[in-house]
Amino acid sequence: MAVTRGILAQANPLAATPTDLYTVTAGVNGTCRVIIANRGAATSFRVSIGVAGALDSLEQYVAYDKQIAANDTGATIAFFVNEGDVIRVYATLATLSFTFTAQEQTIA
Repeated sequence: MAVTRGILAQANPLAATPTDLYTVTAGVNGTCRVIIANRGAATSFRVSIGVAGALDSLEQYVAYDKQIAANDTGATIAFFVNEGDVIRVYATLATLSFTFTAQEQTIA
């Protein structure tokens, strides 16, 4: 079973624009986390998981309009993903950097 660990994606989305951060590769699953760095004024963010590539809907959110202080960092709780899941992010201001970290393993 092959295992991949580390930073798998990064994004600096436009303000108020839902953005696909990462799509889980076919044949793998894993545990992940999204780290958020705010490079500006206090703002808020969202993180959602589109199971099997599902279009954006309210039940997918693991963080919704979560406040982040000026020049601060935050992170989601660790969560499990499967092949085809799409992790999406949203920033109220364009001053947030999102980093997707994971430990993915090949599905046997």
